[in-house]
Amino acid sequence: MTKAASVLHWFRLDLRLHDNLALRNAINEAENRKHILRPTYVLDPDIKNKVGRNRLKFLIQSLRDLDANLRKINSRLFIIKGRAVDCLPQLFEKWQVKFITLQVDIDPELVKQDEVIEKICEEKDIFMVKRVQHTVYDFNTTLRNNNGNVPLTYQKFLSLVASTQVKDTIEITKQVSEDCKGSEFDSKDDDISLLDDLGFTEEDLNECKYPGGETEGLKRLNTYMTKKQWVCNFEKPNTSPNSIEPSTTVLSPYISHGCLSSKLFYHKLKEVESGMKHSSPPVSLLGQLMWREFYYTAGAGTENFDKMVGNPLCTQIPWKKNEEYLKAWAEGRTGYPFVDAIMRQLKQEGWIHHLARHMVACFLTRGDLWVSWEEGAKVFEDYLLDYDWSLNAGNWMWLSASAFFYKYYRVYSPIAFGKKTDKEGLYIRKYVPELKKYPSEFIYEPWKAPKSTQMAAGCIIGQDYPKRIVDHDKVHKDNIQKMNAAYKLKKENKTLKRKR
Repeated sequence: MTKAASVLHWFRLDLRLHDNLALRNAINEAENRKHILRPTYVLDPDIKNKVGRNRLKFLIQSLRDLDANLRKINSRLFIIKGRAVDCLPQLFEKWQVKFITLQVDIDPELVKQDEVIEKICEEKDIFMVKRVQHTVYDFNTTLRNNNGNVPLTYQKFLSLVASTQVKDTIEITKQVSEDCKGSEFDSKDDDISLLDDLGFTEEDLNECKYPGGETEGLKRLNTYMTKKQWVCNFEKPNTSPNSIEPSTTVLSPYISHGCLSSKLFYHKLKEVESGMKHSSPPVSLLGQLMWREFYYTAGAGTENFDKMVGNPLCTQIPWKKNEEYLKAWAEGRTGYPFVDAIMRQLKQEGWIHHLARHMVACFLTRGDLWVSWEEGAKVFEDYLLDYDWSLNAGNWMWLSASAFFYKYYRVYSPIAFGKKTDKEGLYIRKYVPELKKYPSEFIYEPWKAPKSTQMAAGCIIGQDYPKRIVDHDKVHKDNIQKMNAAYKLKKENKTLKRKR
């Protein structure tokens, strides 16, 4: 008996039903041709060693939610363990795949993977449809509109997309036909239970500040969009990097995992702003979304975007390799309480405020420790719930003054910056509990506390909490001189190239 042909939708960073044109294409094709529909997620068996615990938990919750939402429309999620380039060709044979849909991405690893899969599809006469649906704008179109060049400033990017009409989002609510269900539909093979061996108990999955999934992402979006005045008054620099509860929406993890459509967020913001006085980019909520679009465009058009060497946008800076500094920073043991509180929050919760990211990124690189931004980017990739290849690289280059931002002499103070919004150090007391009994006058600079005060607080500096790793007042001035030398060399090299 001949096996029924099938249509495969390959979920990657589109873990949702709403605004998923590639999925709708797959459903339509399956129904029109009376093929079996197989929505599929390919899970790298080595994922536990590649993704931090918070991100992995968020992914598991998102996949569970995706399966539940697919079942509401009479479908299900197939989870396949393996490397995509190995297991997809096997599925093509096993399921007699004739049509595959997926979304476009710009992560170099995914781009290379797609090239291999696309070649296999050509050989097997499988029709492939790829959709741009992880961003508001098609970054390739934006680059073409700029003669193939990367817009190097945020304002230039905004001018390029100013006249672009953003298409409406779509909804998938119609029940999938019974004819599109295969004989294995009710089988436990390749079902969501395959996630159970990733090392989490149900208690682990239930205990988290930001649970993953489309359902939660839409709920969070709708909650904030009802706060119209708050949305219209929002200005990022006026939010607090060290508030105990987030002073921003924390929608970024849902957008980065594809649980929430960035295009839907765009349209909702436009609805709220319509007819009301509101803040504007770059500081508005819409402005924050446009930063994401800017970095996606830059990442799509720049070779080696996540590296210093071979990256045409990136200033070549002679960073020092210092494993001791890097480890102390990553673990929140620098001796600077504000920096350590931020890094501990990141490790515990998987999220920190954008301005807090500015603080610790500057501290690791040009501000204090003179460690390469590439090293910091790897730590963020591990810890951040909202890790995104292009944003991570772009922001690290910006904060290390390697690209986009060149005022390297403007350095964040690990003492003064936090005091602006939290003089009492409540944030530090929460995430660096060793210091919770310190008087407010010493909470940002505990090394200045008299020994008697340290003893009374139950925390001796150098014993119960680290001594500061460097003297900020001294090293940041030295580092400015090093940055100046790197910029001077860059300018000289440009002049030499022009003369040639």
